[in-house]
Amino acid sequence: MSTVGAVDGAADQAAWLVGELTRRGQTVAAAESLTAGLVCATLTEVPGASAVLRGGLVVYATDLKHVLAGVSHELLAEHGAVHPEVAAQLAEGVRRRCSSDWGLGLTGVAGPDPQDGKLPGTVYVGLAGPDTRVVRTLTLPGGRGEVRAGAVAGALELLREHLG
Repeated sequence: MSTVGAVDGAADQAAWLVGELTRRGQTVAAAESLTAGLVCATLTEVPGASAVLRGGLVVYATDLKHVLAGVSHELLAEHGAVHPEVAAQLAEGVRRRCSSDWGLGLTGVAGPDPQDGKLPGTVYVGLAGPDTRVVRTLTLPGGRGEVRAGAVAGALELLREHLG
C-alpha cells in the first residue's frame, strides 16, 4: 500500500464519516499513539467536521496512555503499549474523556525497530461506542509513513463498518 493511496482512501472515508455522523447527530474522538493526531487531522480536512469531531488525545508516550486515556497501568506494565486491550481501553478512555458517541484508539509499531516484542507494521485499532467494543489487528507493509497512513485508513474503515 502506498502512502498516497492510503491517504486518498482515508480522505474518502473521512468525508463519508463526517456526513454520516452529522446525519445521525453523533460525535467521535480519537486517542492516537503511533498516528500522533493523524486521524483527527484527516477528519478535520472535511468541511463540517467541527459538528462531529469532539477532540483527540495524542498519547505517544506510554505513561500518557494511562494518565490521559485511563489505560490500566497494570496492563501497560504487563504487556506494554502495543497490545489489543490497550487499543480497546484507549477507545473507551477517549470516548469518556471527550464525551463522544464513538471513540477510536490506535496503538502499534511504525518502525523501523520492533517494540514490545511486536514487529513494525503491527497495529491495533479499538472502537468503542453505543453497545460496541471491538479491536481489529492490522499488519501493514512499508515504512513509517505507509504504516501510519494505513493505520488511519484502517481506523476510519472500522468506524464506517459499524455505522454503515
